[in-house]
Parts: sequence; C-alpha cells; structure tokens
Amino acid sequence: MQIGIDSFVSSVTDPDTGHASTPAERIARLLDEVVAADEAGLDTFGIGEHHRPEFYDSAPPVLLAAAAARTSRIRLNSAVSVLSANDPVRLFQEFATLDLISQGRAELVVGRGSFTEAFPLFGLALEDYDSLFEEKLDLLLRLRESATVHWSGRHRPALTGQGVYPRPLQEKLPIWVGVGGSPESFVRAGLLGLPLMVAIIGGEPRRFRPLVDLYRRAGAQAGHRAEDLEVSIHVPGFVADTDRQAADVFYPGYEKMFGEIGKERGFPPVTRARFDASLGPASALFVGSPQTIAEKVRTVSADLGGLSRITLQMTNPMIAHRAMLHGIGLLGTEVAPAVRAAAR
Repeated sequence: MQIGIDSFVSSVTDPDTGHASTPAERIARLLDEVVAADEAGLDTFGIGEHHRPEFYDSAPPVLLAAAAARTSRIRLNSAVSVLSANDPVRLFQEFATLDLISQGRAELVVGRGSFTEAFPLFGLALEDYDSLFEEKLDLLLRLRESATVHWSGRHRPALTGQGVYPRPLQEKLPIWVGVGGSPESFVRAGLLGLPLMVAIIGGEPRRFRPLVDLYRRAGAQAGHRAEDLEVSIHVPGFVADTDRQAADVFYPGYEKMFGEIGKERGFPPVTRARFDASLGPASALFVGSPQTIAEKVRTVSADLGGLSRITLQMTNPMIAHRAMLHGIGLLGTEVAPAVRAAAR
C-alpha cells in the first residue's frame, strides 16, 4: 500500500510566535514539506486546487513543477484538479509537461471540487456542475490516448484533429477520479475503469464500503480487471510522537478551518470534546502516534475491502513548520514501513 500526503497550502499562523506567513513564505515551506516527504520515503505528495483567499493552491501544476525540480522519487499529483472548471486540453498539457520535468512521476486526480468559487470565476454555470465534469472527463481521456482527437461537446469548442503536445513520459498518464459521496460518481469511475480517490473528511470510512463495492461491481461488469480498479482514500491527518501530542497540535487549526467552513455550510460548531470523540480507531481523522496511525491504516483498509493508497491531508492553519516537518518524517519513516511490513 502507498502512503502519501496531500496539501491545500493554506495560510499558516505559527502558534508559538503568532507570525502569519506571507504567501511567499508559505510556498517556500510547502516545497520544504515535499522535499521532507521525498527524503522520508513517502510514496506520493498531492496539491489541491482552491480559489479562496486562505489557500495558495490555485495553480497546482506550477507548485508541483517546482516540487519536481527539488525531488527525485516521490510521485506528484493534484488533489484534486477541478476538472469542471478547467480546459482539458490545457490541463493535459500542464501535467504532461510536469511528467517530463519529474521524469515520469506525475499523476492527475480530477474531480468536481467541494467549493463552488471556480464556477463564477471562470464564467461557468453552477447548474452545469455534472455535465461539465462528464464531458470534460471524456475529452481528457481521449487526449491521453492520442495526440490528435476529433471531438465535439456542449461546453467547449470542438477539436478537429489538432495536435495536443507535449506528450508525457509515461506511456499512459495516470488519471484518478476524486469522489465524495455520490453513487453516480462511483459508478462512472468503475465503468471507465479509472482508479478511485475517495475524499473522507468525517464520520467512519467504513460507511463508504457499499459505494466502493458499487464501484468495483460496475468496473467488473464493464470488463475491467480487478487489479485496475484501485481505491485510495484522502483523509485529514497528522502524526506526532504521542496520541495526545498529535491531538493537541492539530486541534487549534482544525477548529479554525472547519469552524469557518462550518459557518458557511451550516455544520454544528467544532468543539474539543467532539474532536476527541472523532479520533477512535474507526474514524476518518488520522491523528495520533505512528503506532496508532499504522494500525488505523490497516483497519480502514480492511473495512473498505483493500486499499492501494492512503493520503493524509495535513494542511493546518496553526501548525508550526518544524512540527509539520517532524510529522512528515514520522509518517514516512515509521508509519509507512509498519504498514508495508504488515502487508507482506
């Protein structure tokens, strides 16, 4: 099983000094994080896409290209690219170029996004949420298969055999589908035979088992091999030396981030008691010591019928840089080896 990190590159205020990082400082520290993950032996590092003032990840391919130049082995992916608001031609070109820069380490995770700011920003109608994604995914997959494509759709000018370059170093650029809780999204990914990344930000991951099974059944019925129907999950997480330390370091930023999002979406207030209750062995919060996280990875993988990858979304607006680097090191040098050893 692969173990990785995802980042939303949020603004960060150091809890010890009160210093709020500038965008330039935050991006420099992001690159330090990717280097630390590479050196610690982690498998993947993903960067999200948001168009909000508290995040600095509106251009994931640019950030990933900078990371590629400073790393040698870790795979680099979006987490996720908001395909509905992107031009598939440009997105393919960007990640094909990233693949060349990284010597074959690029991956695309595409989805519809959990925020809606991209739609008015790029002149798109929110009521086209579903059709935009379905149409653009079709074009993206055709571009992966051939440099010249004849294609027409409702949301983009037609292609009439123009060449789309450069081509990636990998023979087939990996494209994952990022999903939330929509059964239709799981079925679509299965029918297309595309690997699946399930974003789980709360509750118990095992509640997604019926949807994962639905994905695998759809893929099998469409004639895809079981080994091609990979499943990964993306979960909030943080690793420290002890369970208590991890919770104490992670909670202030968690309360800030989810408290603000909760006000927008009508969620109940975040409290420390509710947070602590969410740290059990079956929950979606992967916050704890290396031993706790390794055991949780094994448990959740079994609950979901076997996973090929788990990525921890470690972005937190109130974690000191040194604590983040230490957590990345623990994930790579203690959690990942323990998970791999148990899988043999």
